[in-house]
Amino acid sequence: MRALRVYVDTCVFGGALDREFQTPTRRFFDEVKGGRFHLVVSALVQEELDEAPPQVSDLFVEMLDWTTVVPISADALDLQQAYIDAGILTSRWADDALHVAMATVADCGLVVSWNFKHIVHFEKIPQYNAVNARHGYRPLAIYSPLEVLHYGNEEAL
Repeated sequence: MRALRVYVDTCVFGGALDREFQTPTRRFFDEVKGGRFHLVVSALVQEELDEAPPQVSDLFVEMLDWTTVVPISADALDLQQAYIDAGILTSRWADDALHVAMATVADCGLVVSWNFKHIVHFEKIPQYNAVNARHGYRPLAIYSPLEVLHYGNEEAL
């Protein structure tokens, strides 16, 4: 079985240091190492991690064997602007729009983020997908790391 291409933004790496998000973040990266997911990040993620604490940038370096880094393309910049023009985000949050655009253009089926305000939000996800459809791209599934973890054959409560 081929690993699912998953775009992760910068805050997923930062989640490894956050008390609330640390455990599911580490489990997510363990599942990447186990072959369930193949990470895709953009040059924007690399740039944002340049200023991250050493533990976060070390995690990024550790994960490079399971990661494809994609450059920022003109198509992604056009899609980013389309999200802003559609009013999904303002230009103040252009980097968040660019993360979603990069995932779309890189043909990832899934975006994983801890950004609940601008990315993993029930009102914004259908808006991103509507713009994607208008521009000829397939829809994205957008979840937090907690929502994509494998829980085995546990029975539902």
